[in-house]
Amino acid sequence: MRTHTKLKRWIIAAVALVGLTACGQEESSVIKIGATAGPHAQVVEAVAVEAKKQGLDIEVVEFSDYITPNAALADGSIQLNSYQHLPFLQNFNKGHNSDLVSIGESILMRMGIYSNKYSSLADLPDNAQVAIPNDPTNGGRGLLLLADAGLITLKPDVGFTATLHDIAENPKSLKFIEVEAAQLPRSLDDVDAAAITMNYVMSAGLNPKEQGLFLEAKDAPLAVMVIAAREEDKANSTYQKIVSIFQSQPVKDFMQETFNGTIEPAS
Repeated sequence: MRTHTKLKRWIIAAVALVGLTACGQEESSVIKIGATAGPHAQVVEAVAVEAKKQGLDIEVVEFSDYITPNAALADGSIQLNSYQHLPFLQNFNKGHNSDLVSIGESILMRMGIYSNKYSSLADLPDNAQVAIPNDPTNGGRGLLLLADAGLITLKPDVGFTATLHDIAENPKSLKFIEVEAAQLPRSLDDVDAAAITMNYVMSAGLNPKEQGLFLEAKDAPLAVMVIAAREEDKANSTYQKIVSIFQSQPVKDFMQETFNGTIEPAS
């Protein structure tokens, strides 16, 4: 009788163990993708819908800052993230001794030159007031944008570190005003033009087609958002499949219908 009871207990324990193992396998099949709240998370949600049709279960994990998504990816709390451009990812690696890599491109968030007063760059008058972001990264980005637009010339090789002191030629004698990035859309009634990043274009409800005079190139390093993974996972076939879903027509259609040109497909 005792032997029978022990055997019965052993069978129950074994069944329970198998059940727990199965649950663990089920949980591990969920792919967690980190994204900052807003457009990035919305796009990942659209990717999750398409992935479900292909038998992939994606959980979107939202973050409210720009450091935690990479920290979570590095420690394995999530498997992928999509919210940053490659220079930001590389800077994170340097500062945190991590080995995160880009495995593909997700969306474009292009900085642009906007105006409420003029409909083309050619219309900008001499001595026009132009607002640019006052933070170092986006300030330099804005000056590069103005240089690409042919409004100014910068000293050679200054890149995104450019400052107002690096302007070599300014044929229209433009007057530059440095403004906090979030306040740039509000400045449009007071200045002739402003260089504004796409996240603030969206939050302010600006229309790139109507108010945009010039946009960053589609291959500008700070305009292209990437899908990041750990170095050891860069060849993971499932993750590569997710990259292809990011770039699929249904997700592109979602972006067009939802963002009306402010968020664009990267590929």
